[in-house]
Amino acid sequence: MKDVLNDVAPAARRAFWFCLGLLALGLGGLGVVLPVLPTTPFVILAAFAFGKSSPQLQAILENSSVFGPIIADWRASGAIALRYKIISISMMALVFGLSVVMAVSPIILIVQAVCMTGAAAFILTRPSSAD
Repeated sequence: MKDVLNDVAPAARRAFWFCLGLLALGLGGLGVVLPVLPTTPFVILAAFAFGKSSPQLQAILENSSVFGPIIADWRASGAIALRYKIISISMMALVFGLSVVMAVSPIILIVQAVCMTGAAAFILTRPSSAD
């Protein structure tokens, strides 16, 4: 019985990390179009999770022309490229402005403001890298 558990445990761990990687990558992809979600932390989490479950997927992510530089900058210095910072903050401001113009409920505006402020604070407090 103990041998069976030892065999199942690594497979279950790999499945957990794989699912976490897919979830993080999906959220990172959503973060590209939804400014409330910061893309960089989710992509970094996906690379980490895939490293524990599927080195092939980790390599694909790290060699991606879109996500590879983000991961490399983060690993080298915990940096986010200034270009991505500007895009992120601009998109957040645009979406919040649209919400105000569309007369969204004050409760929603408060939640949106809190979430965007937290995301913006994270982004702005990271070192900047050259594109």
